[in-house]
Amino acid sequence: MRMMMKVSFPVEKANKALKEGMLQKTVMGFAETAKPEAVYFTTEYGKRTGLLFFEMNDSTMMPSLAEPFFQNLDAEVTWSPVMNLVDLKAGLEKSGKII
Repeated sequence: MRMMMKVSFPVEKANKALKEGMLQKTVMGFAETAKPEAVYFTTEYGKRTGLLFFEMNDSTMMPSLAEPFFQNLDAEVTWSPVMNLVDLKAGLEKSGKII
């Protein structure tokens, strides 16, 4: 299932982690493990925030993907299943609704 993991970092902790290279190491570790389809960065409520899109085949992946963000960056982590346009079209066709 395609997932979006949103990670938001407290400013002071992220500033320190950025200077020490831990922010970069944590993000790159995620990329090596999850092989994301896309990774975007923005700010949300004044915090650095990443939107990470990847395929999660098994919910047991959740701890290994989230823990580095929790432990290294004091991140808030949320998960959401997501669809792209192709997925939406297929889902609507299965439900009998045509777009």
